[in-house]
Amino acid sequence: MKRWMKYGLLGASGLLVIAAAAVLVGAELGDRKQHRKVEVSVVAVPPATDTAAVARGRYLFMSRGCAECHGPDGAGRDVVNDGKGFLVHSPNITPGPNNVVARYAAVDWVRTIRHGVKPSGQPVLVMPSEDYNRFTDSDLAALVGFVSQMPPAQGGGAAINLPLPMKALYGFGLIPDAASKIDHTLPPSQPVTEAVSAEHGAYVANACIGCHGAGLAGGKISGGPPDWPPAANLTPGTGTVMGRYPDAQAFAAMLRSGKRPDGTGVSTVMPFASMRELSDTDVQALYLHLKRLKPLATGEGR
Repeated sequence: MKRWMKYGLLGASGLLVIAAAAVLVGAELGDRKQHRKVEVSVVAVPPATDTAAVARGRYLFMSRGCAECHGPDGAGRDVVNDGKGFLVHSPNITPGPNNVVARYAAVDWVRTIRHGVKPSGQPVLVMPSEDYNRFTDSDLAALVGFVSQMPPAQGGGAAINLPLPMKALYGFGLIPDAASKIDHTLPPSQPVTEAVSAEHGAYVANACIGCHGAGLAGGKISGGPPDWPPAANLTPGTGTVMGRYPDAQAFAAMLRSGKRPDGTGVSTVMPFASMRELSDTDVQALYLHLKRLKPLATGEGR
């Protein structure tokens, strides 16, 4: 009996050593992956600075998650800080001191926003550029035009600290960055009429991909803190959350209030500060699109 206990302890110790070695190897791979060069072919989109474009850019900034991460003033903020070593602090993207975009040319904005790649060619680790890859040129120009004329704010560069196990998962490809998710060969989306239509709703829904997946079927959010709940399945299959919302009004009420029709709260991981900014047209169009999606199992098509 003692012999078997001895062998068991030796085996367990060996597994721990192997696991620790795997984490260290994965972390090293993560460092290399973080500093890799991503080659993308990028065409510059000049920023649009006329009154209408800046107004559109402000709307996109506030409703598509930009303000959620960078702050309404664009100065940057802690997006994640669990007090245990997992930190994601977004950079200052205003014209203020120590901003990260001071030397951005038009092509750099496109590379970063649409492709998830820094001007240096390295991947942007946390920014969900897959949400913005399908921006039309006019919307991209409007967004950059708005950001470029924001009041200067105090704030520095990005600060990212991933716990060792998370860095290992990133190194082994189990947590992908945006640059590895995006099909960089796709041409920009063509404009669609802004109307209460499923076609326009599909364009709005691009902003949901980062959390809910390409198929919008939800599942575990890649790269999120361990205590984050899975993203909801937004397809119309049996048992998905869309069954809670019989019409666009009920859906809109949830986005505005953060509460389901029964009064219970939706996870605060959901970026309600941005969702509340969506126009009625965008919300109703989004609802039409979601109701017409192909039903998928939760987590399918991520």
